Amino acid sequence: MTTAHTSVLLLDPLVERYLSQLRVEGGLATNTLESYRRDLFRVQRYLLRHRLTMIDVVPPPIIRSFLASLKQESLAASSVARMLSAMRGWYRFLVREKILKANPLCDVATARRAVRLPKTLTLQEVTALLEAPIRDRAEDRRDRVMLELLYASGLRVSELVSLTLAQIDLDLGCLRVMGKGGKERVAPMGQTARDLLVEYLEQVRPALLKRRSSRHVFVSRRGHELTRQGCWKLLALRARRVGIFKPISPHMLRHSFATHLLEGGADLRVVQAMLGHADIATTQIYTHVDRRRLKHVHRQFFPRQLSHRRSVAERTVRRQQ
Repeated sequence: MTTAHTSVLLLDPLVERYLSQLRVEGGLATNTLESYRRDLFRVQRYLLRHRLTMIDVVPPPIIRSFLASLKQESLAASSVARMLSAMRGWYRFLVREKILKANPLCDVATARRAVRLPKTLTLQEVTALLEAPIRDRAEDRRDRVMLELLYASGLRVSELVSLTLAQIDLDLGCLRVMGKGGKERVAPMGQTARDLLVEYLEQVRPALLKRRSSRHVFVSRRGHELTRQGCWKLLALRARRVGIFKPISPHMLRHSFATHLLEGGADLRVVQAMLGHADIATTQIYTHVDRRRLKHVHRQFFPRQLSHRRSVAERTVRRQQ
């Protein structure tokens, strides 16, 4: 076994200690930690090909060649940015532990992320989705409440399916939601969602449980907690029933919740609190959606824009004659 491979085995506990620190002190979600673990493994594998380990001082040309290899693989800008973030954090950790004297990435520019606007539903589409007639079946009545809460409270699908009875405050009409990194927030649910939830808890949920017990709010006929995949399926099925055939996901209801609040004049900081975003910049993406809608309205109704379109149409007609 080579010295490099021996070093890799010895490094495993150190990498795990770093990731454990991120989980405890940084409050990072499990999925994020797993992404960082894969990213660091990829870095480690590349360094090994150049006879380097994760605790070596990496020459700038090696760093540049690694980043160039990522671009050649056509990785998304967000993936490259996350990779750089994982590497920066790792080397900062090594400097704090006095294993390295300096961070070899301190002079490497941060990868710019392309701004991807969230996909949303129109108010008419949301209304059709939530108010569509349902069959008098326990599952259909349950699904109606779930979709209403996704939109009314701006929940993530993981927050919805893991919701427990202890997190509901019917007197205040809100939910105590455990978000990413175990951070709790208060999410209002609105009167319609509250009324539907009360009806579900009193009539529908007992019929699904059949005298079994569960701490989860939304359950199957077997009394089990629902899955995120199950929520995706029920949403897609309901969307097709009301004539929405474009790709749809539970997160689109969360995006629509935020966008419609801002379009209605809600304060950005308030929306940030309701969504549970740690950084206001994450919430600001929804203002881009609002501006896009405003541009569309401007193009459609601004008088000079209308006269310009008429002039273009008239010139087209004259050329055809």
